[in-house]
Formats: sequence, structure tokens, C-alpha cells
Amino acid sequence: MAETQPGGGSTPPVPSGDGDRRSPRTSPEPADLHLPDLRRVGAHPDHWYPVALSRKVRRGRAYATAFAGERIALYRGESGAVHALEDRCAHRQVPLSMGVVEGETLRCCYHAWAYRGDGRISQIPYLSKGDRRPPRGVRAYAVREAYGLVFVFPGDPEKAAGTPLPELPAHGSPKYRTMTFSRTVHCHYSFMHENLLDMNHQFLHRGVVGRLHPQLLSHRADGRTVEARYLFTHTGGKRNRSAGLLAGEGIGGADSSDVMTIRTQYPYQTLDLVPQNADHPALRLWAAYVPVDAEQRSCHAYGLLMIEKPGIPAVLHVAWPFIRRFAERVFAEDRMAVEAEQRAWDEQGEDRNHEVFPVILDVREVLRTNGVPLRPRTGAPCDPAACDGTVSATAPETAHQKALRPT
Repeated sequence: MAETQPGGGSTPPVPSGDGDRRSPRTSPEPADLHLPDLRRVGAHPDHWYPVALSRKVRRGRAYATAFAGERIALYRGESGAVHALEDRCAHRQVPLSMGVVEGETLRCCYHAWAYRGDGRISQIPYLSKGDRRPPRGVRAYAVREAYGLVFVFPGDPEKAAGTPLPELPAHGSPKYRTMTFSRTVHCHYSFMHENLLDMNHQFLHRGVVGRLHPQLLSHRADGRTVEARYLFTHTGGKRNRSAGLLAGEGIGGADSSDVMTIRTQYPYQTLDLVPQNADHPALRLWAAYVPVDAEQRSCHAYGLLMIEKPGIPAVLHVAWPFIRRFAERVFAEDRMAVEAEQRAWDEQGEDRNHEVFPVILDVREVLRTNGVPLRPRTGAPCDPAACDGTVSATAPETAHQKALRPT
């Protein structure tokens, strides 16, 4: 476990030279130069990942989503239960998300092959006795609904039952109201973890929050978790009124110093903000960054922002659209920065970052240790998981997947 306290080190001197010329001996090197490139590490599939907002998966409708290049078709049956199948018909590979929901089955829009929620084929309307034996079906994913989100377990199906969903005690609490976010960001998910944990980037948000001084109070790290505590002080400049409300300043808008605790607990992230003289968070954020494509150069960010209700409930009701607008603006600025980081990685073909902040060095190690190597792509238009539905792009084939392999 690592622990850092304020003033626990000094900044090394920067070598001097003429212009940009530096000798090889004194040129700075990335701190993790000899470690695997984090941007080539994939999200581990043996966790529950949100892949849709529950309200988007309507009764009697199919919905297309994905995890790390594996296309997934969600559909809500007549009973209200959500099912998750790989998004391709075993017959002609047409996406099942284009299909028709009938009761608890999903029927392909092309030749009307019908699938149950377990991925098995329940009917081929024109199949005759002498016809060739059909495939058994397609892969079904374990699926759960919680917190207004649909979660799937893209890894080993045998581990799904024993793997808990994230715990969010503030969600649904009468003391908090939840705002939900869902946005695609064109970057590797690790950039998102770094962005939230490294609060030294407040200059980026100066037009929204004014001048904020973040002071790292402490941080700790272990095999799965990195936690950083900051003291935030507003030192000047115009501050968005919604920022003040989120910080618990109330209608009067008096400046306060707030303690923010941010935690990456693989694979999720949380943020708690406790205002000055308070003993509990005024807001709590839970976030997950779900890779979309096989190369994991894009991710879908799901966020649940739980805001404490003030003494006068009408205040939060009136302020709600303004708070959302403020949060969207901050997120847009962050997205601009992390997508620029991804473009730089794409242009360079490798990670050339010269990171010095211990918190970020720690979170990189956690993400490397808990992730899985990305498999190199071939010339095929899709990876084996997306094409034949039998092998996960990031996990070994399981006995369950072998049983569903077409014969």
C-alpha cells in the first residue's frame, strides 16, 4: 500500500539546454517506459458492466449495444425481464437487434428463426424433417437490472452468479436525488480513470468553476483500488451557481472549502464531495467506462450523480436543469481533453506520456494488473467472438460457450 502526504517530496530540477536540445542522459523518460502500454490493456470481462439505460430497453423491443467489440442484442420480453444475446443470427449473421420480440422470444427479421432468452433456437418455421441439423443457438449473457441500468457479464458465465453488482447505498435513498448520464467518449477507458482521479486539471474548467486550488491530502493504493483525497478551495474568479449548489453552499452562495474523495475500485469509479463543516457527502458520483470496440479506442461512460436534497426540496427541483447543464459542460471539457489524448496516442502509436503524479502512476498499475491484454487484430472485419459467437474477445472459451457452438 502506498501513502502520500502533503509536502512529501520535492520536484526534480528540469535540465537546461539550448532551445529544445537535450542530451540523451538528461532527457526525461516516461516513468512507466518499460511497462506494457496501458492503452493496449483491455477491460477485464469478469465484471458486471452497464450496457444500456433500462428505459431504453422497452417492452417488446430489441436494443443493440456492445462490449469490447462483442455486439449484444438486448430485448425485454412480455414478462418485463431483459435478455441479452450476441447480436447475430446463427443462420445468416443478421443482427438479432433488428428482430421482432414475441412473448419471451426474439425472432430474426430475415428468416424468422426464433431464440429463447438462453440463446437456444426455439423455432425455424420452414424446417423439414430431412433438412440439415440446425445450430444450437447463440451465446446468451448473464443480465441484471439495477440503478436504472442494464448490466451484462461478458466474461466467464460460471463466475457471474458469484460476482456482486456495485453497491450504491445513496441510490434510491430518500435523502438523495439521482441524475443519470450516458455518453460515448472516443478514448481508451484508462484516460477516463486518470481524468477523474487527477484533480490537478482544474485550469481546464476555469470558465465554469473559477479558480480552484486542489490540495492532495492523502492517497492510498492496493491491488484493486486507488483512492485520493483533495481539499478544494475557491480562490477567485466567477463560479457557476450550480457548482455552488453541488458543493452545499445553498442559496446564499458563500464560498466553502470542500473535501473530495475519488476512488478507482476496479473497474468502477466513485467520487464523494463533503462540504466544509459537513459530516456526509453533498454529492456522490458512480461511473463506469465500458469499452465499445474491439481495439477499445472508444468507451461508453455511464454516470450516476446522487445529489443531497436540501431542506427546501423545491430548490433542487428548480435547479435541476441548471445542474445538469453545468455537469454536461464540465463533462464536455473533460471529453475534449481525453479525446485529444487518444488522438495523440493514435498518431504516435504508443504511450509517450511523462507522468509524474503518484496517484496516476498508481492507477495505471491497478488498471494494468487487473486488465487483460488486447488480442492483436487480423485482417478479418470482426473478431472471432463477433463472427461465430463461440469465443470471447477477451476471455477463454468456456464449457457453456462450447455447448452453444454451432454443429
